[in-house]
Amino acid sequence: MKHNASGAARLDATGTGAAPHGAAGYLLQLYIAGTTSQSARAIANIRKICEEHLEGHYELEVVDISQHPALAQGEQIVALPALIKKFPLPMRRFIGDMSQTARILRGLDLREETVKASSARRP
Repeated sequence: MKHNASGAARLDATGTGAAPHGAAGYLLQLYIAGTTSQSARAIANIRKICEEHLEGHYELEVVDISQHPALAQGEQIVALPALIKKFPLPMRRFIGDMSQTARILRGLDLREETVKASSARRP
């Protein structure tokens, strides 16, 4: 896991380090508070969604506000966990443990047909 200039963890689609933003397709930021069970659940849920539906076309930045409170203040985060879709526009925000997959997919502008087609390809 690599860290950006702010020290926040940044993962590419492989989960191994930051991909260049232009190559990612989707730029997502997940704000969490420490190593709580809710934070762990949100990370696992959004990683699963990204791996199943964005297949290598995303960059996920995980920001722990207990270590980087200024980053949360700059984004006006009021509840956690919080996911921000920065790119592609329009920007979207999600709050919770990221377990409502259908709602998140709609917010990521992934059409239901695309989701069903990718699910059909899975063994």
